[in-house]
Amino acid sequence: MSQKQNKLTQTGIVALLACVCCILWGSAIPVIKTGYHFLQVDSSDTASQIVFAGIRFTLAGILVLIFASIREKKVMLPDRTLLKYAIPVCLAQTVGQYFFFYIGVAHTSGVKGGIITGLGNFIAILLSCLVFRNERMTSQKIAGCVLGFAGVVVINLMGNSLDMGFKLIGEGFILIAQLSYGMSTVLINLFSKKVSPVVLSGTQFTMGGIVLTLIGMGMGGRLGNITTGGLSIIFYLALVSAVAYTLWSILLAWNDVSKVAIFGFVNPLCSVILSALILGEVKQAFNIGSLVALVLVCAGIYIVNRRKN
Repeated sequence: MSQKQNKLTQTGIVALLACVCCILWGSAIPVIKTGYHFLQVDSSDTASQIVFAGIRFTLAGILVLIFASIREKKVMLPDRTLLKYAIPVCLAQTVGQYFFFYIGVAHTSGVKGGIITGLGNFIAILLSCLVFRNERMTSQKIAGCVLGFAGVVVINLMGNSLDMGFKLIGEGFILIAQLSYGMSTVLINLFSKKVSPVVLSGTQFTMGGIVLTLIGMGMGGRLGNITTGGLSIIFYLALVSAVAYTLWSILLAWNDVSKVAIFGFVNPLCSVILSALILGEVKQAFNIGSLVALVLVCAGIYIVNRRKN
């Protein structure tokens, strides 16, 4: 293992880069809502939201491929071998996850959507250990996942109530989205050992973004008001996806799924705190519930990454 590869397996480096990803993803939530306002996309207009996501991810993929080409000092276009790996990742991550997620979110409460979304990291670890058998399931991993998920539940229940209703097109679709996310996480972990994780990420984003755009337009979606502000927001969101998912893919290439996926529980915390700060609701971001959620998630991360003597 080279020195660079060895650094990418160090827990401190993994924690730093994974948290950067979660902060970037967390910042995307309030920015997406702002983008809907600028581009006149109604909160109930799922088709236009899918078009919005498709354009964002297509641009993200192009940015990643441009970066890879600059780094390698040659044009990095996917060959037949890379496409063989990129297509299943694209179907699971960009197309499957976001198509079902956008529709599901429109038909359920934010609380239930946030809690079910937290299951994605749990699902990724379960698939890696029990289905693909890339690593062993241990009591440490189970305990870490339970604590991390408890943190997600706490952060989403702050000041809100939870009803127990379940609709296929609502909560069911969000659960399907998280199954897709978990599957894509394991596939990236496997395929990034065979091809460049950066080019894999850029290729699957570009293909998935185009597919989402076409699906959204076929459903009657459109962006109503193309302005400089709206385009700037799409570019920022594309940059967030390009940087965060590429970093995440690189981490998955050199580490067990459980070591990386457990940090995904930080994402909902970042989403809630950054959304509250950007919207000026500081009291919502910093209270006893946020502190409890943070402690639970950190405890889960520590338990999964703790080395046994």
